[in-house]
Amino acid sequence: MRNFGESMDSEEEQLTFPATALLGARVRYARKEKHITLKELAHAVDRAPSLLSQIENGKREPRLSLLKAIAQALGVSLAYLLVDEAPDERSLLELELASYQQQTSYQTLRLPRLSPSSRLSTDALRVIVGLHRQLAASRTVHAGTPEKARAENRKLRAEMRSRDNYLPEIEAVASDILGALDMENGPRAEGDLERIVQYLGYTLIRTDDLPAATRAIRDLKNRRIYLRPNQPGEKYVRSLGLRSIAGVALGHDTPRSFGEFLRQRIAANYFAAAILLPEKPVVAMLQEAKKTRELDVGKLVDRYGVRYETAAHRFTNLATRHLEIRLHFDRISPAGVLTKIYANDGIKFPEDVSGAVEGQLICRKYASMQAFKQENPGIPYRQYTDTPMGTFFCTAQIVTTSTGHYSIGIGVPFAESKWFAGRDTKNRMASTCPDPRCCRLPNPLLANEWDGKAFPEVKTHSHLLAALPPGAFPGVDDAIVYEFLARHENGD
Repeated sequence: MRNFGESMDSEEEQLTFPATALLGARVRYARKEKHITLKELAHAVDRAPSLLSQIENGKREPRLSLLKAIAQALGVSLAYLLVDEAPDERSLLELELASYQQQTSYQTLRLPRLSPSSRLSTDALRVIVGLHRQLAASRTVHAGTPEKARAENRKLRAEMRSRDNYLPEIEAVASDILGALDMENGPRAEGDLERIVQYLGYTLIRTDDLPAATRAIRDLKNRRIYLRPNQPGEKYVRSLGLRSIAGVALGHDTPRSFGEFLRQRIAANYFAAAILLPEKPVVAMLQEAKKTRELDVGKLVDRYGVRYETAAHRFTNLATRHLEIRLHFDRISPAGVLTKIYANDGIKFPEDVSGAVEGQLICRKYASMQAFKQENPGIPYRQYTDTPMGTFFCTAQIVTTSTGHYSIGIGVPFAESKWFAGRDTKNRMASTCPDPRCCRLPNPLLANEWDGKAFPEVKTHSHLLAALPPGAFPGVDDAIVYEFLARHENGD
């Protein structure tokens, strides 16, 4: 049994009690141990019973002189009353119950507060508090942590690798929709997105007051899709609408877990890419490019008017299944932080102790990092990289998004480089990562000069410390979304 006053087990929600609450509990316990009534104690210290009741309930902090008088009347030391722990199990249970009932999660239930009287048995109190503990633990698991998110992402990455990043069931859905609308080559004309949305039984509405945490909202009640208006020169807004309608086409329900949320997001992105770059014509284009040894992701960008990252992702969907080419994909920040990866060609990316890759630093000698050094970041950078896993031919392209610049890399084993444009590049680097001597250890001369004399002020990202936002759609405030939908339903 846990000693009274000890912290809860690590699996339970950690509770802390106000000092006034602990003091009040110890006063009450000492009074009852002496079989003294509240009225008798009040008479002994010349105070009103109502004041002592507030002290025992933790609502008033007594003056030191009064506390000394209470201790003397109860025959205990002042130090005894000031011990920072509950005096017995019953007191601890009462403190826990009060603490749980003060939490927002309980108050939102609009249930009455239970004040345990002497008529409530300790066994009944154990049951009530035990249920509160279990609910608190469940909420903690539901909220999740960055570690939980990485674990779910790791499982999903392994699953996609086992399927060569190819999802035939979604390809079939996209093909059926495009065939029914005579769009076998994908949506190319103005208004094609609206036609797809209408085909699936929805109306597309553009509005500039979408909640900040959302890119689109699907109104299932009135069968509407809300998107922001096209901005001047905006070229890629179609994919947002397609990702929003993917749930309708693929039969998605509200996700019941973070893992399901991730799978739905992957499926929605896949669906949008399968519509924008349809399997049949894209495969024909890629197979022809392979015959002429001119495979190039950039040509998909030019032909279909999509973002480079979308084209690179789509290439990973089709390359292994239709071209028999194994490959890897990475997306990194200028600091070398991995934000997305996919690989089925044997290359190894850095991992943390849990096996998660996202957030790790890529080797500085990889093409994706070297691309940032180009004088002209608008052109693709190509490089051969010798690694402990073998030699890889890689193409990296710098892209600009609303959150900054990133490098998008596509790489293949050396034997597959013969099919790709730019294979005659003279750029070549050798990496021995994960050996820290490759690129992580500083120059010995510089280390000798600056060790202990440098103190960088780090830009710490708050999401590194935060738990996953709660809710079926992490980070989205249901109250704001519902107000938005009600406002638009009423025509305001």
